[in-house]
Amino acid sequence: MTLTVLLLHGFTGSSQEWGDRIIDGLSSVVGPPILLDLPGHGRHSGDVAPWRFTLEAVEAEVTALSRDEPLDLVGYSMGGRLALAYAVRHPRRVRRLVLESASPGLATEEDRRARRDEDGELATSIERDGVEAFVERWEGLPLFESQRALSGEERSAIRARRLRNHPGSLAASLRGLGTGALPSYWGSLASLRIPVLVLVGGLDRKFVQIGARMAALLPDARLIEVPGAGHAVHLERPDAWLGAVTGFLSRGARQG
Repeated sequence: MTLTVLLLHGFTGSSQEWGDRIIDGLSSVVGPPILLDLPGHGRHSGDVAPWRFTLEAVEAEVTALSRDEPLDLVGYSMGGRLALAYAVRHPRRVRRLVLESASPGLATEEDRRARRDEDGELATSIERDGVEAFVERWEGLPLFESQRALSGEERSAIRARRLRNHPGSLAASLRGLGTGALPSYWGSLASLRIPVLVLVGGLDRKFVQIGARMAALLPDARLIEVPGAGHAVHLERPDAWLGAVTGFLSRGARQG
């Protein structure tokens, strides 16, 4: 069976954010990955039609790229949440799952409603004030504080990619695919019987706790905490990311 690996990036990112080191490292061990730009990001920047920003639209594109073979899905942050949703909704189409700094969503409707309100306000501010003002605010979040340890060149490249986003697309992504807009999958974890790698950065204490809770509920999970990394492990500690992910996926390749 051919191993098909598909990568899903995070909010404000694109398929380019994985970088040559990650792509080349995966290619040398498990084969070239498939790269997908999520709705409103990368090559889809400028899209604002609400129907594009739905789980069903994402699922259709993932399925079309699968070449009718079981996928190994790798998702970071928002991409991880969407990868988990796909695996829960289409378990026979997913062979293995890698969740980097991802969550199954918010457990209660009250929490989801509050988050939808927050994301709606943020979406409106992006449309009103533009991408540059949003990126300034976004990069100042504690979640990304650890990225200050990256080189100036690396931080500039990340910022440049974020600035290429379209304000209407980012707003539509928050409204249609934000944490509050999606269902909670906490109750589905126990029935997800595929192998799952839960990957978190040791400096990202919120997602360390979420990751531990997820791993405890998943029937076949491995939890790896990468020291010295924050939310974006693939950017901050790419070699450690590659070691964890290729070790997990190549084991599946040998068994396939």
